[in-house]
Amino acid sequence: MPADERPASVPVGRYRNAGLFVLLGGLFGCSFVAIKAGLAEVPPLLFAALRFDVAAPLLLAYAAWRFAAWYPRSRADVVAIAVGAVTIVAANNGLLFLGQRAITPAAASVMYGLNPILSPAVAFVLLGQRLDLRGAVGILLGLLGVVVIVQPSPETLASGSTIGQLYVLAAAAIIALGSVLMRRIDATMASIPLTAWAMGLGAALLHVWSVAAGETAAALRTEPTMTLVLAVLVVAIPSTAVAYPIYFVLIRRIGPVRTNLVAYVVPIVAALTGWLLLGEPVTLATAVGFCIVVAGVCLLERHVVAAELGRAAGLVERAGSRSGD
Repeated sequence: MPADERPASVPVGRYRNAGLFVLLGGLFGCSFVAIKAGLAEVPPLLFAALRFDVAAPLLLAYAAWRFAAWYPRSRADVVAIAVGAVTIVAANNGLLFLGQRAITPAAASVMYGLNPILSPAVAFVLLGQRLDLRGAVGILLGLLGVVVIVQPSPETLASGSTIGQLYVLAAAAIIALGSVLMRRIDATMASIPLTAWAMGLGAALLHVWSVAAGETAAALRTEPTMTLVLAVLVVAIPSTAVAYPIYFVLIRRIGPVRTNLVAYVVPIVAALTGWLLLGEPVTLATAVGFCIVVAGVCLLERHVVAAELGRAAGLVERAGSRSGD
């Protein structure tokens, strides 16, 4: 390749990754609104199970087409699928859907976006990974953001909205725990087929949970509406079957830390779509809490944030010099 063509190819790749990043934030953000809409029609645990009833076969078919080793071949693969199914799929989604019954999509997405802060904290406790003073302050800032959003008091702790927020916070903690546990398992499968199998097993676990909670019998007595069908399809296909492969592509291209910063695009999308489609307000406490959480992440991941800002400034500078020429 000629030397004068090389610089032009680099921004194209970055723009492509940036486009996928924004698309991923949109897909994940819309899922919170679709979940809220669907919860008006079907119980939460059954709704969570339906999400993976649709998504798991699609992703498994893609894995069988795309990967040679698309099924588990070792004990470590089976253990990783089981851990992912219990934590990242079943417990995480069950708690998330339970929590969203009582809170807005914006509040749920901000609470759920604590995962990038909780993961280093869990890794510090379970894996003994070192955490410097600034990182510890970043985690404390994230927890302060939670306090601002929840506003705990003896009067509010028993309210439905506070319990819903705590459910979503527990979901974020569970997915952080599952992510850290998955790092300790030396699985041989690629991420996408492993996730597909975990989704299938997790869907079965969610159905068992739903039946045990008495949801399924009550839901079978009602006719599904178009709202429910659309909500399930939106959550299952674009926000799961399409979003998860994009997520893993970005992890491979730009790394897990940069990819997980999408958690701070999601609340913006969720707030806008929730306001436009459902008329859900964005409270001042949610907005302030979001800003505090983002500040905590910026402090915790300051090296990554500084590198990304430097790249963005470089792209702007190159674009300005080209327009000047």
